[in-house]
Amino acid sequence: MTLSQTFADFATGLTIDAIPERVKERARHLILDSVGTGLAAVGAKWAEATFAAAGDLGSGTAPVLGYGRTLAMRDAALMNGVVTHGLDYDDTHSRGIIHATVSAFPTALVAADKAGASGGDLLVAYIAAMEVSTRVAAVGAGGFHGFGFHPTGLIGAFGSTLAAGRLLGLDAQQIAMAQGIVLSMAGGSLEFLADGAWTKRLHPGWAASSALTAATLAKRGFVGPPATYEGRFGLFALYLRDAAPALLAQAAEALGETWEIEAVSVKPLPACHMTHAAIDAAIALRAEYELTAADIAKVIVLVPEAVIPIVCEPVAPKRTPHTGYDAQFSIPYTVATALLMGKFTLDSLDPAALNDPAVLDLAARVSYAVDPDSDYPKHFTGEVMVETRDGRMLRHREAINRGASDRPLSNADIDAKYFENAACTVDATRAAHIRAAVLDLHLHPASALGDILAGATAPQGVSA
Repeated sequence: MTLSQTFADFATGLTIDAIPERVKERARHLILDSVGTGLAAVGAKWAEATFAAAGDLGSGTAPVLGYGRTLAMRDAALMNGVVTHGLDYDDTHSRGIIHATVSAFPTALVAADKAGASGGDLLVAYIAAMEVSTRVAAVGAGGFHGFGFHPTGLIGAFGSTLAAGRLLGLDAQQIAMAQGIVLSMAGGSLEFLADGAWTKRLHPGWAASSALTAATLAKRGFVGPPATYEGRFGLFALYLRDAAPALLAQAAEALGETWEIEAVSVKPLPACHMTHAAIDAAIALRAEYELTAADIAKVIVLVPEAVIPIVCEPVAPKRTPHTGYDAQFSIPYTVATALLMGKFTLDSLDPAALNDPAVLDLAARVSYAVDPDSDYPKHFTGEVMVETRDGRMLRHREAINRGASDRPLSNADIDAKYFENAACTVDATRAAHIRAAVLDLHLHPASALGDILAGATAPQGVSA
């Protein structure tokens, strides 16, 4: 049996009663976290541009978080993926290095709405997508990044296809076929790292849109290749080339018995997950030694070797980020900000913060080295060493990044993060109403959740 068929059987056979209560509760909180990050992004320039472009392509009645019901299903999924991922504050499965919720949930939301499904059906489809996307990404063991591919867009398309297929009424054979079809649509380039371009924000939404397309084609009898994952030009041989792993069968190991959703990390900081341990180490050093910029001669940050091309190089632009997105993928900037300010928040990504002379001056003194003791990608380790002008060498190590599955944020922590993010666009009463709708989504029709999220806020010039 191919992996496509194994995954399809899992997706069609999964029932809400077969999922442990703790998994369902965590899943609803991961969705809440995603909704909060999406609300914080409503009205951003890149979000407005995406919404306007989607409107140019057509209209419909599918729900879009904070933007109403004016887009067609695929464009709504694209838009929901853009806003929930666009601030890079969304959850991450560490072993797969994938932001899986921001393709799985946008797909499940619009497909369930289209199908008139229950909120429980939406939740099961979301969990099925999460289980497969995270497992397939983990088989790559971080290798996709090495070839310039972003797993969030690339691999998210496959899990999302299961969600779309289940909710749109496909049988297992059709869902297996849909995965072969989406193989020709999946992608996501890391070239945005060169200059902070907006394209990364498109990746999960494009995965969701592609999943809906592939599922609908398969439902109508369109034929795709069956060996989606194992084939000579299947996913792993194509995108990992000579690095294609021999342990492909692990992707389906204990599927439906162990739950990868419990290994999903929630971000405590609005930056690339690979910077978090270093940021927290810098904050700890500042607090312990009451450091000021004048105290610091130079800084060395120990990071996993695999993350160097993403958050450390090229050195010059990492030390002088031009956009907030640049800054989120910069060890020099994030560590300098944390050492000087004792925190790293969404405000740290504003133009005024990016141009702060004191931060830029310190960032120029931040360098990096390979962390010899890292267990990446299990953890995104980080250690900061500060050499002071009076000759001291101060250091702090974060061996397990905060928010990791074995150092998780609690559901209460997620609540607090949600309310902080939601406050960017809605008042406290509205935020509480949205939270209740998400956490009780399994008790109501999926369309009810779509209505609430679509009307969550009304950006200037946009009718909700």
